[in-house]
Amino acid sequence: MDIPLSVLAQVANALEQLSIPYALVGSFASSMHGMYRSTADIDILADIKADQVHTLFEVLKKGFYVDERTMRDAVAQRRSFHAIHFDSVFKVDVFIPKDVEFARAQLDHRQLRKISPGTEEAVFVATAEDTILAKLSWYQTVDETSITQWNDVVGIVGTSRDILDLDYLNDWRKKLGLTELLQKALDEVREEPGV
Repeated sequence: MDIPLSVLAQVANALEQLSIPYALVGSFASSMHGMYRSTADIDILADIKADQVHTLFEVLKKGFYVDERTMRDAVAQRRSFHAIHFDSVFKVDVFIPKDVEFARAQLDHRQLRKISPGTEEAVFVATAEDTILAKLSWYQTVDETSITQWNDVVGIVGTSRDILDLDYLNDWRKKLGLTELLQKALDEVREEPGV
């Protein structure tokens, strides 16, 4: 197992030990659903409660640089903190879900997936639909300038188009104000040769 996947497995195991709901999001999730892209870190959405912080810190500090006060602040403010793996210096960004419906939906719809074909190790991953929506939201937030985010979206749509839950996507694109962007991504994939 390569280093990023090993680091992911370690953090996922720590969260699972404490029964903390989590989902792999970001570039690693989009790589699992679409086209592989290298990335410098791992993003995890984790619903950590204040009374779980100390125990999680104790579990993680054995293999990661983590700061308990920063973790506490992140949980209280619904923000993020990072854990840096000692041996590889690979970074994991842990995002605490804001109290919004979409963040809850990502955790409710997550799927257990093997992290690589050659291992039995599995982690919870945001669905292809939720990954598309989250990346489109980010793309919109940065004034539609991130070609990386756009390519991730198009890669997922292109790879998963036959199995996407279009009703779910249509419902959430309206709620999140992403109707035009999602349609643009769907149209771009349809226009590709051989599609």
